[in-house]
Amino acid sequence: MELIVYGIKSCDTIKKTLTWLEKKKIPYVFHDYKKEGITETKLKNWTKQIGWEPLVNKKGTTWKNLPEATQKKVTNEKAAIAVMKDATSMIRRPVIEADGKVLTLGFDETVYKDLFDK
Repeated sequence: MELIVYGIKSCDTIKKTLTWLEKKKIPYVFHDYKKEGITETKLKNWTKQIGWEPLVNKKGTTWKNLPEATQKKVTNEKAAIAVMKDATSMIRRPVIEADGKVLTLGFDETVYKDLFDK
């Protein structure tokens, strides 16, 4: 099982996640949205699994800096995917998946222990 952590290297939550995984000696591959982007296909896959609402980080500065008209358009999966594809920083981080399946979203040590401490 190959673990893929999606996020942005400079994000504090990502730093915390990667440090936790490294401390536990859990191998992973890191996918940086800023450098590598994210495909519409990947975003559709995630929204099918966990919905589009949890993926949109409305608390972050990227969301807050979007024009109000753009924010108001994000009312469904198609609109959310279009905005997330262009403004990858507004995707909640990290998204952790294995074999194409989303295991968890965000950093929660309790969830991580349940998933990875075996």
